[in-house]
Amino acid sequence: MTQLILQGSALDKEQAETVAQQLGGTLNWRDRFAVINDASVTDITALRQQYDFDINALPEGFDSTKVGLLVTDMDSTLISIECIDEIADFMNLKPQVAEITEAAMRGDIDFETSLRKRVSLLKGLDVSVLERVYEERLKLNPGAEVMVQTLKNSGVKLALVSGGFTFFTDRLKHRLGLDFTQANRLAEKDGKLTGEVDGDICGAQAKADFLQRCCDELGISHSQALAVGDGANDLLMMKPAGLSVAYHAKPKVQAEADTAINHNGLDGILGLLQLDYN
Repeated sequence: MTQLILQGSALDKEQAETVAQQLGGTLNWRDRFAVINDASVTDITALRQQYDFDINALPEGFDSTKVGLLVTDMDSTLISIECIDEIADFMNLKPQVAEITEAAMRGDIDFETSLRKRVSLLKGLDVSVLERVYEERLKLNPGAEVMVQTLKNSGVKLALVSGGFTFFTDRLKHRLGLDFTQANRLAEKDGKLTGEVDGDICGAQAKADFLQRCCDELGISHSQALAVGDGANDLLMMKPAGLSVAYHAKPKVQAEADTAINHNGLDGILGLLQLDYN
């Protein structure tokens, strides 16, 4: 039998009871989410289409009390923007770059190739633009801060990994008190971007390797890790995780992840872990 987590602003106790009865399960109503134990679910996609809140089945054997690490993507996951698209906007190239970004996130084109192509278009841009993007355009997604603080209070370590850039992950690490970060480094010379990435690309395999290294450093199994992302290049790191979360993600990611958040902010992750929060 299955354990379901229901959450979202449209959810009320009456609806939760209806779902529980529909599935022959037992309802445990909490302040910000509902848990249905011993539910009989044959088609969760069809079930989701009936309601305007998130419904997720936890993987069999997943133990939320043993989670020791959350690894999250940055662009369009922890934050609301795609940083490279916003950087390109200062060169009047946002539509062109955003089109390539979207194709890469859908999995239509190879991420490494797409990143090198996009970065090449930034050649000659003053590096001061990066600070402007961070200060003027970068916003945390809803629920990010309460998610971070609640997980810290619960002893869960936090890691940020990105196919984006260290300029932004470094600042977010300091701002949020994250434990681990990894991203790509933009090459620069004489205060200008060179249009190249300095070092190896942090793509899909690098993200998966990063998750494993964080687990090794913490002395935990990958089954004790959560992986959160929105794009196709997050799928490899999601696969070994004890719980994978597609956050307002592309269809390919939603189809392959264990769970999907579409009606909540990042605080919805706390519901999946059955953690109460203010």
